[in-house]
Amino acid sequence: MTSGSHVTASGRGWTVRGAGHRRGLGVVGLLAAAVTYEAVTRAFFSPVHVPPLTAIVPEALGLLTEARFWTATGRTLLAAAAGLLIAVAAGIVLGFAIGSVPWLLRITSSTLDFLRPVPSIVLIPVLVLVLDVGQITILLVAVSCFWIVLFQVLYGLRDVDQVAVDTARSFRLGRWGRIVHVTWPTVLPYLGTALRLVVSVALALALTGGLVMGSAGLGEMIWSSQESGESAGMYALVLLTGGVGIALDAVARLGERRLLHWHVATRRETVR
Repeated sequence: MTSGSHVTASGRGWTVRGAGHRRGLGVVGLLAAAVTYEAVTRAFFSPVHVPPLTAIVPEALGLLTEARFWTATGRTLLAAAAGLLIAVAAGIVLGFAIGSVPWLLRITSSTLDFLRPVPSIVLIPVLVLVLDVGQITILLVAVSCFWIVLFQVLYGLRDVDQVAVDTARSFRLGRWGRIVHVTWPTVLPYLGTALRLVVSVALALALTGGLVMGSAGLGEMIWSSQESGESAGMYALVLLTGGVGIALDAVARLGERRLLHWHVATRRETVR
């Protein structure tokens, strides 16, 4: 008993040390990238067009104290969240509807494969005639994220163990019971992966709405700074937007681990 406890404690110690080592390497890499950027921009570029990091960071810190930055961030995240909710709901419903019926999947597979690579941004010239820029931004996010969710659900349904389905049927579980106890746990890891992927896609498309169409948010702020020649402010906004993306990715990964805490892949990742 004591020896087992000692081995467990030792294993946890190695895990903590390994995590600390990886974080340390990440910090070193970040500092090296910052020093390299500073040296390259000072040596080869004009600060008017490509400002050094020592000019960008103070500008970014100043933006963090301004209400307009947080208002723009809130609008961008709201558009991304709205499109994301539409995509997840539509992707799950249609994914189950199509993937649960083999003949329907065979009929629609070629059409889905044809439509998936089409970028949602090509819809702008058509949508601008009937919707305002805020609605178009939400729709762009929804369309792009929808394909990721839909195909991950279809992949999950394809991976359902038929033996488990037959076993559930032999225990007289109805269709809804088989979905809840057999199909859904199989699809959930695929859906978790989809949710982690679509967070960054949703943010990128919400920013695109501001950069291309002037939709209120961080994209519009970046475009305005570029148009007014405020290069340091533009780079500061890009830097802060990257920070928002990193924070969203961390939240998505945490949500995935909590959602799939029972899954073997999640437990293995936690141990690492």
